[in-house]
Parts: sequence; structure tokens; C-alpha cells
Amino acid sequence: MTGLSALVRPAVPGDAAEIAQVHVETWRAAYAGVVPDSYLIAMTETEQRRYWRRQIAARGWAGSVLVAEAPDGGEGNLVGFGSCGVLRGGNLPYKAEIYTLYVADDWQGRGIGRGLLAGLFQALLGAGLSSAFLWVLSRNPSRFFYEAMGGEMVGERKERFAGTWLDEMAYAWPDLDGWLNDLTS
Repeated sequence: MTGLSALVRPAVPGDAAEIAQVHVETWRAAYAGVVPDSYLIAMTETEQRRYWRRQIAARGWAGSVLVAEAPDGGEGNLVGFGSCGVLRGGNLPYKAEIYTLYVADDWQGRGIGRGLLAGLFQALLGAGLSSAFLWVLSRNPSRFFYEAMGGEMVGERKERFAGTWLDEMAYAWPDLDGWLNDLTS
């Protein structure tokens, strides 16, 4: 893996179209054969753009959306995004949750996911949230990324999605500050 080759920054509403493109493309690549094909085919960038524009612009939303920009700075330069915020429910003993983290296929393995995860952890710490977890589909190869990033597998569940039951795993980071310090040392 080479060093980080993208700038991580807070998303603005004007990023919604590029986030939507990355969202749809990464879902179709990562979840083919995992979630129903009909769901993946029906996903549209228009629908995702509206969703992300609302999420980014929401007043009082207790969370952050970050994007990773390719270093060339040209048109279509967003290569990843992530979102996080307060725990959305459940019985795991963590303060916050990583809701999304996606990096375009061509940009994986370059430290961008690590950079986004670090940015999300910094945002959570800035909001006074010192621990976090996320859910990932068991059949998603990205789960190995979370293990490599020091995530501890702390739970499993079955979740109904698009008319089918999917197995999920929870990965947690109980000490975000410690993780960030280890990253920079």
C-alpha cells in the first residue's frame, strides 16, 4: 500500500453528485451477488444525490460526511467518502457509529480508506465521542480492511435488506484517540 494520495475534507452540498456516483459504483462492485441484483440495478445516482445533499446540508444533524479528493483536483475528483455520527441504536457499548465508508475501486489500496477512517475518528473525537463501531456485511471483502485497521469484531447479526436476510459483523474501536496516536507514531 502506498501513502495517502488524496485530500480528506468535509463534504459540501455541491459534492453530492460525485458522492452519489462513488456510492452507486462501489455498491454495484462490492455487493454483486451479495444483495439482490434487482436492488443494485434499481440504484440511481439521482436518488443518491438527493439523499447525500440532504445529509450534508441537514441542520443539527449529529454527524459528519467527509470526502476524499484525488490529487489532480480535476473534474470528477472525489474518489471516496465516509459518514459518521452518534450511535443509531442497538446494544453495543460504543458512543458513535461509522455509517458509511466507500472508496472507488481504482483508488483502493492507496491509503484513502485509512485517511477517511482517521478523518471520521477525528470528527467523532471533536464531538466528544471517544469510541465507535460499524456494521459490515460478512460477505463484503472490505471487512478485512477493518480488521487491518485494528477493528475488533464485537458482534454479529442478521439484517433484513431488500427482501433477503444478510449476515453482518460489527467492528469496534474502543479508543479512537489511541488509534489516531498509533497511526501517527
